Order: sequence, then structure tokens, then C-alpha cells
Amino acid sequence: MDERIREHARTLVDWSARVERGDDIVVSVDEGAHDLAVAVCAELGERGASVVTTYSSAELDRAYLRAHDGDFVASDAELALYERADVVLRLGGPRNTTATADVAGDRQAAYARVHQPAREARLDTRWVSTVHPTRALAQQAGMSFEAYRDFVYGAVLRDWEALAAEMAQLKELLDAGREVRLVTERDARPDTDLIMSIEGRVAVNSAASVAYDSHNLPSGEVFTAPFDTEGEVFFDVPMTLQGQRVRNVWLSFEEGAVVDFSAETGEDVLADVLDTDEGARRLGELGVGMNRGIDRFTDNVLFDEKMGDTVHLALGRAYHSNFREGDEDQANDSAVHMDMITDVSERSRIEVDGDVVQRDGRFRWEPEFEAA
Repeated sequence: MDERIREHARTLVDWSARVERGDDIVVSVDEGAHDLAVAVCAELGERGASVVTTYSSAELDRAYLRAHDGDFVASDAELALYERADVVLRLGGPRNTTATADVAGDRQAAYARVHQPAREARLDTRWVSTVHPTRALAQQAGMSFEAYRDFVYGAVLRDWEALAAEMAQLKELLDAGREVRLVTERDARPDTDLIMSIEGRVAVNSAASVAYDSHNLPSGEVFTAPFDTEGEVFFDVPMTLQGQRVRNVWLSFEEGAVVDFSAETGEDVLADVLDTDEGARRLGELGVGMNRGIDRFTDNVLFDEKMGDTVHLALGRAYHSNFREGDEDQANDSAVHMDMITDVSERSRIEVDGDVVQRDGRFRWEPEFEAA
């Protein structure tokens, strides 16, 4: 076994999930993540945790959703499993990244709504999602398998404490701020000029550990929960949603909600997501990528949204970690959380209360930052 797989497992168990003896742990294993699962279970055994493993597969989901009559009923067993768990580890590694492409979007949305209580129970645990490199993911990224493995471990096996210290500077600015403005200029494409309120919110220093209210490995972003969104935004980073390609998404916001939208490809998918529920038309997240170990787009949101020189916005559910204790009921509620990404490496800026904190992908504490 590649020693990097064992190091990945140790990072996941110790740094990310902070596993302790006696923890009840659910390990969800995707089709291609077997080797990582073996390494993770060995680490969990050494630490005296209790483990239940489940099998995850988009091909199984496709078979079930296409055969079902559409009158979905929530699973009490799934809900009970997550309600009793201390930790949930999601080990991604698909064999086919577009396995559900021929499942109707409204059916996928209905299934997501029914499973929302189980999803909420999972999110109440010390959950962490990560990914094991597979040939399908390498192909989706347009890379050889060997190069893709190097890319994944370059993003995952970081000095997370050092990155956490750097990202704390942006968290401090957002915590003290009232308003964020995102501006990008694009030739022959729509510009972005979006204003979002953040007053009273708590930004998360997402350093790949539950100790930082961070639940992805790799991570490397600072995110908050915006509201009262006004303006327009253009997302120029392609993505795969519900198994289908979506490219060049434009959204227009008024009084906090999407009032108009378009996409060069995948517009029907976007429409289905927006129609999921009322909360799907409002933002649940504003995230700023800061992991410079991720140096290219790979059509995998787990990596792409953490990349330095990017900003992502998510339609739908907001995370309770972005709210002060007692204010969680202010969080945008939805059965979806759909991240979309824009490149801010050129002709772009982020302002907090009128002060530019990032220009062309560089933060004001970095030597490359150029003030106006």
C-alpha cells in the first residue's frame, strides 16, 4: 500500500475527526475507496473506536431512483444510525462521476427532501468528508492517474496548523465586518458585482478539522453565511451537478433571493435545484479558497472550492457553525447545498466594509498584494 494512503488515514482520524477511544463511528465507503477504508479502519482499531461501515455507490442510487415510483419515504434506520453516531467519515471514490446523469432532477430533489432529517442528524456529528483518488476522478480532471494521485496528496497532506494561522487573518476580518462586496470583470462574459450582508455571522476557519468547525479533507477556506444578497454573479468554473455538466452560470439576486438565472450548459439542472424548496433560491455560504496546494481545477468541488484564487457561493442550506449560539434559527434552511465557483485570480477584488482585502487573488497581508 502507498504510504501516502496510511498518512491520509492518520490525518483524517487524528487531525480531522479527533477520534477518541470508545467513539461510535460510521465509515461510509464509496466504490473505489477500499484501500483508504482499510487504512482508516486500521487506525480506528488502534484507537479503540467502535466502527460500522456502510457502502456508498452512485450506481446503486441510480438503480434505486429509476426503479422507484417517486413516493419516497424516509428511512428510520438511517436516521437512527446517525443519531447514535459520534463521528461519520465519508470516504469518496466513485467509479463513474456521472452515474446519476439520467435520473430526473425533480426525482433527485424529492429524494433529497425526504432524507433531510437524516442529513441533519449526520451534520450534528463530528463528520468529515474526504476522497480517495480513483481513475474516474482522474479522468474527470483530465489527468493521468499517477498525476492525479500526486495532486490529491499534495492537497491533503499539508501543514494544517500553519495554514490555519494564515486563514485566521481573514476570519478576523469577516467576523468584524458588516458587508462583503465581490467584484470581477470579464471580457465577453457577464461581470460580477454582488453585495452580501454578514453582520452578526461567525466565519469558520476551515482547517480540515472539527476543532475548527471544519468537515472536509482537504480543506483550506474561510466561509460565512451571507444574507440580504443584491446584485449579479457569474461562475466561470465548470462543475458536475446531479451527474450532469453545468457551465457558465449567471445569477441575479434581489432582496436576498435569485430572481433570474442562466447557464451555458446544464440550465435544466440549475432550474431543478432552484425549485427544490424556498431556501434553494437564497445563499447559504460565501467561501474564500486559500489552499495553494490545489493548483488546478479538477471538476471536483471538494478540491475546486478550496483552491487559492477562488470564491464560491452555495445556494441552499447554511451551516449552523456560522451563527452565534441561540441564533441558529436564522440559518437558511434547504434540502440542497450547491456550491458554485468563480475564478478571482485576475481583475477581481473582495471588499469588506469598503476596504479591499483581496485583489486578483492575493490578500493584503501577502507581498504580491497591490493596493489600488
